[in-house]
Amino acid sequence: MNSKLFLKKNEDRRLKAGHLWIFSNEIDKVENNPENGDMVEVYNSKNEFLGTAFYNKNSLISGRILDSGDIIDFKSFVREKILKAYSLRKEFYPAAESYRLVFSESDFLPGLIIDKYNQTFVLQIYSFGMQKNIQSIIEVLKEDLKAENIFSKNEKHFRQLEGLPETDELYIGEIKTEIINDGSVSYNIDFQKGQKTGFYFDQRDNRIFIEKIVKGKNVIDAFCNSGGFGLHAAKAGAKSVIFVDSSSFEIESAKQNFELNNFSNTAEFSVIDVFDYFEKLYSENKKFDVVMIDPPAFAKSKKNLKTAIKGYEKLNKLALQVVINGGFLVTSSCSYHLGKDEFIQIISRAAVKAQRKIQFIHFNGASLDHPQIPSMNETSYLKFAVFKVE
Repeated sequence: MNSKLFLKKNEDRRLKAGHLWIFSNEIDKVENNPENGDMVEVYNSKNEFLGTAFYNKNSLISGRILDSGDIIDFKSFVREKILKAYSLRKEFYPAAESYRLVFSESDFLPGLIIDKYNQTFVLQIYSFGMQKNIQSIIEVLKEDLKAENIFSKNEKHFRQLEGLPETDELYIGEIKTEIINDGSVSYNIDFQKGQKTGFYFDQRDNRIFIEKIVKGKNVIDAFCNSGGFGLHAAKAGAKSVIFVDSSSFEIESAKQNFELNNFSNTAEFSVIDVFDYFEKLYSENKKFDVVMIDPPAFAKSKKNLKTAIKGYEKLNKLALQVVINGGFLVTSSCSYHLGKDEFIQIISRAAVKAQRKIQFIHFNGASLDHPQIPSMNETSYLKFAVFKVE
């Protein structure tokens, strides 16, 4: 007998508009005792069928809509969705072997992220239902995409919210390093020590954009991680690139990637807090043609947004102070709770405090392998902006 979930009156509006989450306080009743991770039929208060969802009574997101119809066989369902996601990436990046293959809700597979590194597939699983059906997912990756290595590299915070164990799993193959290419630059990926699943695919298209503004120039890549922006600057003929990060592992990684690509530009690699570094440059009156900052998310939740805004404002003010007249500030934020308009206003206020005039040149979100659902703001998080500085 199928389990059924009934919504309270008017709580179907968001779902009908295309949102995929059902919050615990929107549920009127649940019939036939589904277990966490089971699929349930979803109905509104008028008994209209809305679709099939994964259920988790212990999570704030108690339902994750999978489909507007019935799902008879989960493996067939997940195969169709993964192959659709795969063909979409192939349209945008026909020659690529490494990219974000599945972006959770945005590819209609809520709570499942899959990053592809050649034939190594790294998963992040934040839905009880996806974890319960992991075997089907692994079989599809093996059978249809010829996966050789599959393992998970989850963020503990999101596993905790879903009531899932925080340990990572090796499903098939082994965990070894991979050398990937983003179309023009190669990277050595160390899955054991690298952040996220090993690499930030979301800035892929934005790294290519900065190649337009760096030729013959002195460039800083701050919060450089494995060196993505700085490496693209080097490739595009920057005169010099300084890689800055507080993590000695990331700086070592950037150095290795610089050598891997046989770049011959002048390069410096600095392990230092970025705020301290900019203050030091300002005190020494040193300025650069292009300053690029890609900090971690300062606002992990809505409650610390106020503090995060202050942090972003201070950081961008410091960065603007070390850009030459006629130079560029390249700035990003991956805090979902910070909207595009607020982000631009932060830079604007920072420019006033730094006594600089700015022109807004370019804005973008995450790369094309990170599609968005227009009715789900949660699927849009990255802000990338370029300003001309006077």
